[in-house]
Amino acid sequence: MDVFIAGFGVVGQGITEVIRDKQELFIKHFGEKVRIVGAFDTKSLALDPSGLDPDELLKRKDSLGKVGKDEVSDDIVKLLQDTEYDLLLEVTPTNIKDGGAGYMHIHTALSAGRHVATSNKGPLALKFRELTELAERNRVHLRYEASVGGAMPVINLSRELLMGEEIASMRGILNGTCNFILHRMKEERFSFQFALREAQELGYAETDPSYDIDGIDSACKLAILANAIFDRDVTYADVSRTGIRGISEEAVALAAEHKQVIRLIGEVSKEKLEVAPRLVPAGHPLSIGGTLNIAQLLTDLAGDVTVVGRGAGRMETASALLSDILAILKNGETRRDAKR
Repeated sequence: MDVFIAGFGVVGQGITEVIRDKQELFIKHFGEKVRIVGAFDTKSLALDPSGLDPDELLKRKDSLGKVGKDEVSDDIVKLLQDTEYDLLLEVTPTNIKDGGAGYMHIHTALSAGRHVATSNKGPLALKFRELTELAERNRVHLRYEASVGGAMPVINLSRELLMGEEIASMRGILNGTCNFILHRMKEERFSFQFALREAQELGYAETDPSYDIDGIDSACKLAILANAIFDRDVTYADVSRTGIRGISEEAVALAAEHKQVIRLIGEVSKEKLEVAPRLVPAGHPLSIGGTLNIAQLLTDLAGDVTVVGRGAGRMETASALLSDILAILKNGETRRDAKR
């Protein structure tokens, strides 16, 4: 299978390492290699129909700050349409305003009859139904496990392993930065601002932390889950959203006196779609601390099914992308197969 990587930041480099290191797995289970035939970042393009050397891509990015030797094309649409590949790995940064370049990359690849696996929340949180219907019309796969929860396999778990279950609701912690801040406020009695600064110093929070602490990231993920698991037709804007900016030391201490913690919880069902701080009993699965994500699914047969994992990171997100690559390989549908 030939793949094209759109975006070569932390996640793009992570999935390149995984593709390099998992060739024996691909050959053992599917009888073929996974080749990278193209990759681009904001500055450059690398392209070779016979396959690119992952180590060379990684070394060039590390030493020169760009993935390729050539300038990136001004006409990315034409590039994605004309290049021969089976799967687009779309791992550019999220744009929640209009989906940004990621939306264009995904739309173009699906329209051209290529599979897509993405970690990009923006296009899915805004145009989920449009993109999934486009994939269906063109008989290709659009997979997005990496867009929610990093290494926490909630989407594939719900849609595949729990296919026979009726899932009544899902609630969970979908943003590790907020969880870290609230955890530190309780454990160390830090103020919100002090805990936020610590998160920024450790690299968990951006210089402008609004995307995390105002619940935007969690709301994007919740919209995707609502569409993917509950077959709703919603966007990020439909999520009732309250962040953690207003949580005080006093509120955290008062909760602790009653053996409770405050956590930013996202909840979705057929009727509900909300992200907000909630009181959680100490010791409950949703009281988990640190930067972990957690999702708790309420099912009709299995009862509560809880999944915990690292919600972000280079290899964690690459792990989720790998699961989608393997799923597409398992279906045995590549462009080369269609040509035989």
